[in-house]
Amino acid sequence: MTPANETPVRVGVFGLLGSGNLGNDGSLEAVLGYLHAEHPEAVVDALCGGPEAVTTRFGIPATRLHWYRGEYRTASRAGAIAAKGLGKLVDAVRTAAWVRRHDVVIVPGMGVLEATLPLRPWGFPYSLFLLCATGRLFGTRVALVGVGAAAIGNRATRTLVRWSARLAAYRSYRDALSRDAMRAMGVDTARDEVYPDLAFSLPTPSASAPSGPPGRVCVGVMAFHGGDDDRARAEEIHRRYLDGTTRFVRALVEDGRPVRLLTGDECDAPVVAAILDAVDSPLVTAAEAASLADLMKETAAADTVVATRYHNLICALKVGTPTLALSYAAKSDALMAQMGLAAYCHPAREVDADRLLEQFRALEKQSAELRRTLTERNLAAARQLEHQFTALTAALFPATDHTHALREAP
Repeated sequence: MTPANETPVRVGVFGLLGSGNLGNDGSLEAVLGYLHAEHPEAVVDALCGGPEAVTTRFGIPATRLHWYRGEYRTASRAGAIAAKGLGKLVDAVRTAAWVRRHDVVIVPGMGVLEATLPLRPWGFPYSLFLLCATGRLFGTRVALVGVGAAAIGNRATRTLVRWSARLAAYRSYRDALSRDAMRAMGVDTARDEVYPDLAFSLPTPSASAPSGPPGRVCVGVMAFHGGDDDRARAEEIHRRYLDGTTRFVRALVEDGRPVRLLTGDECDAPVVAAILDAVDSPLVTAAEAASLADLMKETAAADTVVATRYHNLICALKVGTPTLALSYAAKSDALMAQMGLAAYCHPAREVDADRLLEQFRALEKQSAELRRTLTERNLAAARQLEHQFTALTAALFPATDHTHALREAP
């Protein structure tokens, strides 16, 4: 309870939340769970990509991140280009006004300091820079909590990301590679810590008998077109990924294995449709997961998981199901190594169905041993995330007289 003479701490959450990406929303869910448990007096709202979805699901007020609703559509006409340009100016004012109303702003997880997928500098990197710069200007503590980072080739994107990190009041990373990447970009990371991904703090579905048919394999797919530096080869990369994954699914079906297709973002639906059309078997079905909890239930019901999206991997690993990663970035390899499955990675850019099938069979032979390993690694991850939240409280909610720590509302 907040004493009557104190103003409740005002906390904002920021990011591409509510926009159809289950991993991003899972990170938000983890942070909201922490705030509810440790700081129930906090007044929380969001500045995000999908405010309606965030309010409906999480019950907090939310404001749209961008004034111009066509922000992520390619602008070719003069009117659209002008609207985008005007939107950048309006967003600067809107972001500053939103930040000023808060004592703390948390960016929950997500790969906000990387460009492992196609990314324009004046899209989200610009928005993140506005957040961190105005936080510094108005004395609002901005925390990048359990975020992902990677080397960035584009100079403008790299500059915006570097300054965003420098201006933040608190930083922690979801793997050591992320911290190393920020250090290489010129950020002083001496006081930054590394913890498991925030999604590992989410509740795990209750243990029960697998609900799927015997031998079920979950295959998590992705609308994968390479990274930010692969734009010239994007379609070629996508065709190769889709062809290899489809051939792998067909091989499983020929062995009589039921296959359950998973996604992690709304944009993955066409990949599911293409595989269903190409394989055309009653053994292949598609899940309609609306949250990481749904994905965990799906992966818990499987004998084995083969997945591309990072948070598909996390969900499978968290419930202890032996998993093979179709790895599209170093973060996937780092995650698999952290969980004791470093040998079971396959490059998403070069999917070789025959080689993938060999790795899959080797994985299944080690199933019992890997389940024991995952149980141990999950316990360790949970303990580390307890330390993460303790550190976050110390950094953002110091145990001092709140009349000095909190500003009066403007």
